[in-house]
Amino acid sequence: MVVIPTPFGDTVHVSGQVAWDADRKVVGAGDIGRQLRKSLENLAVALASVGAKLDQVGALRLYIKQSHMHEGEAISGALRAMFGDDPPCATWIGVPSLANDEFLVEVEPSVVYLAKA
Repeated sequence: MVVIPTPFGDTVHVSGQVAWDADRKVVGAGDIGRQLRKSLENLAVALASVGAKLDQVGALRLYIKQSHMHEGEAISGALRAMFGDDPPCATWIGVPSLANDEFLVEVEPSVVYLAKA
């Protein structure tokens, strides 16, 4: 994560988040819904470290393993579980693989802005 100061406040850039725990063990192997929820939980932790929240994310890019692109209900359900009925806009991008073969999804948020105090 990188925080860049601007005249209007700070911008927060967060790298893609995946479904692993603090010990880098994959959470939810084979379950894209669980993996997406864990990825979003990890994003929430990263944002909280600079005083931001998930509801400040305007857009998401979801890199989804092509073998799981058909699991729209599980993906949408995980987004609703984390954001309620008003999730940010999301672009779903099918990819042949991710950094670890067990990863089914990677979440990359748009830039988050922190207003100048």
